[in-house]
Amino acid sequence: MSSDNVPYLDPSEIPLEGSAAQRFKSRREAFWSGVRYASGAPAIVLFSGMVGFGAMSKTSGLDIWFASFSSLFMFALPGQVVLLEMISAGSSAIAVIMAVTLTSTRFITMTVALFPQLDDKDRNRSLYAHVHLLAMTAWAVSMREFESIETQHRFSYFIGVGLLCWLISVPGTILGYLLASMVSPAITLGLIFINPLFLFLTFADVKAWINRIAILLGCVLGPFFYFIDQDSSLLAAGLIGGTAAYLIDRKLLRKKVGVISS
Repeated sequence: MSSDNVPYLDPSEIPLEGSAAQRFKSRREAFWSGVRYASGAPAIVLFSGMVGFGAMSKTSGLDIWFASFSSLFMFALPGQVVLLEMISAGSSAIAVIMAVTLTSTRFITMTVALFPQLDDKDRNRSLYAHVHLLAMTAWAVSMREFESIETQHRFSYFIGVGLLCWLISVPGTILGYLLASMVSPAITLGLIFINPLFLFLTFADVKAWINRIAILLGCVLGPFFYFIDQDSSLLAAGLIGGTAAYLIDRKLLRKKVGVISS
């Protein structure tokens, strides 16, 4: 039963400190569990995307060292693709920096959503180094799994997932670069788009309805804005679709659930 003085909270947003059943007995166990989980579909999907990026780098005339270092130090496939395309087009350094920076702004909201769910002891200055592991794959998996993981073990699980994904990014890039002559452009693009497809399915599996609403609106608004303006279509679809999903969840769904439970 809820009252007017008690706000409604979506179960997916409750930290669950002490309410989740014990899943891991130690941080070490949580870390290796994250590694094992990441070694399945997440690693295969990310590795495939990096193979595609390596092949694109070779066909675009970039050096293998440049492609490998971008995977090691950037570790952000969308940003790496933008970097590759703009360098190939002969864009200025300032334009390249601005474009890559804009594609990386998504990490701000990802960080704000994920790190507050960590234990207070893990929220320290070391996160400035560990945030490099916050790729879309590790973030999506952690957001889905944290609900069933004890607060004190969440950081170790995230490190296990993120570290493995990061370590395989460079070998995937190198392999794609070496096999570029054997991979057609269509297959290369297909390998890169496997990663967004995996994230799409992961978000659809999350219980919170706001994620599913955002996905649906993105599918509808994306093509619509693409025909209006190709350059800003992704940003417009994400901004408008995400905002609409937030308002629908806050103003309609939660209000309805609050009325039913009162």
